[in-house]
Amino acid sequence: MSFRRIIFWSHLSVGVTVGLIVFLLSATGVLLTYERQMLDSAGVRLSQDTMAGAPLTADELAVIAASDGSQAQRSLVFHRDADRPVEISAGRGRTSLVHPYTGEPLESGAGPMQDFFRSVTSLHRYLAMSGEARETGAAITGAANLAFLFILVSGFYLWWPKAWRWSFIKLNLLFRKNLPSAKARDYNWHHVFGIWALVPLLAVVISGVVISYPWAGNLLARAYGEAPSAQRGPPGSGGGDADAGQELAPLQHSAALQDMLETARASDSRWRTISIALPASPSAPSVELTVDTGNGAQYDRKRLLTFDRSDGSLLTDVVVAQTQSPYRRARIYLRFLHTGEVYGWWGQTLAGLGSLAALFLVWTGLALAWRRLILPLWRKRRA
Repeated sequence: MSFRRIIFWSHLSVGVTVGLIVFLLSATGVLLTYERQMLDSAGVRLSQDTMAGAPLTADELAVIAASDGSQAQRSLVFHRDADRPVEISAGRGRTSLVHPYTGEPLESGAGPMQDFFRSVTSLHRYLAMSGEARETGAAITGAANLAFLFILVSGFYLWWPKAWRWSFIKLNLLFRKNLPSAKARDYNWHHVFGIWALVPLLAVVISGVVISYPWAGNLLARAYGEAPSAQRGPPGSGGGDADAGQELAPLQHSAALQDMLETARASDSRWRTISIALPASPSAPSVELTVDTGNGAQYDRKRLLTFDRSDGSLLTDVVVAQTQSPYRRARIYLRFLHTGEVYGWWGQTLAGLGSLAALFLVWTGLALAWRRLILPLWRKRRA
């Protein structure tokens, strides 16, 4: 067998093996395309009659955030839109809403939608498995994603012509009408969807491999000359690890958080959200505020402002990405490249269109495999 035929049969056999899982990953990927925007639009908004008078200060809201006595590190998140409530974040997935004028807790208006996207995400990552079975689900989806990478690369190799002619372009680069059979249509669609969606699909799949497999992350770390064990978490830890586990305390005999918030607001007129990492200890020497002018996934559009806690003076003002090692920046970039969010709504659109194209790739690929492998046997047996 020639090398090209080996690649062809490998491409076909791997595609048939993981086709249904790839179809599921692509379908859930399409559903998750605009998750951020849809949750934002479904979020609770404050009515005008409840926004009378002056809003609570950041210091008063910090006291509210610490009122339940929990030891979790917290952040106050302020939105530019005046009708948005203040968020009290205690880590991923643990966010509560507070009315900025009354301090009353609010229910999220996106509850049912959050449940929907949480279910779709669980299906996308773990095949909706729970408990210890989640590891099995993650292993299956990770392997299918890795296999899809081979399918894309081998498919591009098979697609590449020996000679560029108009007949080839018309058949494999453009959609054709009035094709003589369903097989010819599937062949045309498989090639056209594959080549036009190749770049966004490679971005989604390669980033998915790095997310799924530690060895891929280790390779990335070595490519940047960094040991994997040297990974650092995101900035904004307030008092640092030494203060972890201590109860949050109201700020006393120190600079006002509200003054720091006003300085952060004035530092960039394009700000969309500002988060204050509440110090976990009364002795913490500084307070960190993150000014975000992007969608929350664009680290090059986040700035970290560090204030002296005693007098409120601004100590440092840096882009968040500059506080990370090159490897860590690459990991964060790949994390949000997987969803396209790193490039805003048009990046999400490309990722969603790539996932949609993958649905057609799986469908047409399985249809072509059926005609090549199964139908001849079935007809022979029938005859």
